[in-house]
Amino acid sequence: MFSVRNRHTRVQNQEICMTRQFKFRQRGVSFLGILLIGSLLACLGVMAVQVVPMVVEYQAVVKAVKQASRGSTVAEVRKIFDKVAVIDNIHPIVGKDLEVIKEGDKTVVTFAYQREIHLVGPAYLTLKYQGQVN
Repeated sequence: MFSVRNRHTRVQNQEICMTRQFKFRQRGVSFLGILLIGSLLACLGVMAVQVVPMVVEYQAVVKAVKQASRGSTVAEVRKIFDKVAVIDNIHPIVGKDLEVIKEGDKTVVTFAYQREIHLVGPAYLTLKYQGQVN
């Protein structure tokens, strides 16, 4: 039979083994980690929601510049761009902001502008856009 002393050491050994098992079984993210990851994802989501419309707007500007580059003179290119900009509701750039250069028989139109997104307090995210259409 088992003595009380052997039983006591056996119980201690089982407790040590269980403690070791729990240390290895406990996995995952703490509540504080979940809050930190969640707040980081929320901030990134808010910024993405504000940036996506500006990227779509940039694509509309490129499309308008491509249409305007079909013009033969500088004034005509700017006039075509202004008409397309009114139709497509493009505000950050106007025809006079375009740089129009004639290279042989091709019309090269370049543009550049920047947009700012207010984040928090004095912090802003500045997006600089530029492009060139041959």
